[in-house]
Amino acid sequence: MHLRKPEVQEKYKKAAQRTGLEIASLALGELNKVPLKSDPKAAGWLSDAIDVCKALGLKVAMPAFFGVGKLDMAKTAEIDHLIEVLKPIAAKAEKQGVLIGLENYLSADDNLRLIERIGSPAVKVYYDVGNSTDKGRDIHKEIVTLGKRICEFHFKDGKFPLGQGRIDFKKVRKSLDAIDYSGWIQLESAAPHGLVADYTTQTKYLREIF
Repeated sequence: MHLRKPEVQEKYKKAAQRTGLEIASLALGELNKVPLKSDPKAAGWLSDAIDVCKALGLKVAMPAFFGVGKLDMAKTAEIDHLIEVLKPIAAKAEKQGVLIGLENYLSADDNLRLIERIGSPAVKVYYDVGNSTDKGRDIHKEIVTLGKRICEFHFKDGKFPLGQGRIDFKKVRKSLDAIDYSGWIQLESAAPHGLVADYTTQTKYLREIF
């Protein structure tokens, strides 16, 4: 919530300039507890997040749909409401050059149905290879199915550090190449020995592939 304040935005911009750290996107994890599908406050926060992205020069705002915010396509009233809520926010994002990246447990086909109904090129999928693997889906097929509808990636593999679990990331590289993806990959992976130690190792592993 504090990111809506111009003085806080300025602190982030100065810190990024000072350190050389790039900020790729903005996640709205709070929507896991305050669902966009049902709570009016969440719609206001996502709309505000578009303004924050514009101010900070970020290209993607990611509303999360887990916990009580989890989406179920069988609950048509909730889905209908979500789509009506997203339409004006997507129009605003489109004007400001910001993408809304949906992260959820839905299949690639269901995400495409959502995007088609919203009807804005500003709405894409924030694809998490670990979430989809947890659901038993073929991530390589889904990545190709979604194609240019993917705005960014989360890489994780359940309880496993990257490269030590279920997912063949060399094969993932081929899938990303198949859709000509060259954007951000965010690590959201397990770190049993601590973030610095494990993310240093996992980043090195990924850079050998990507």
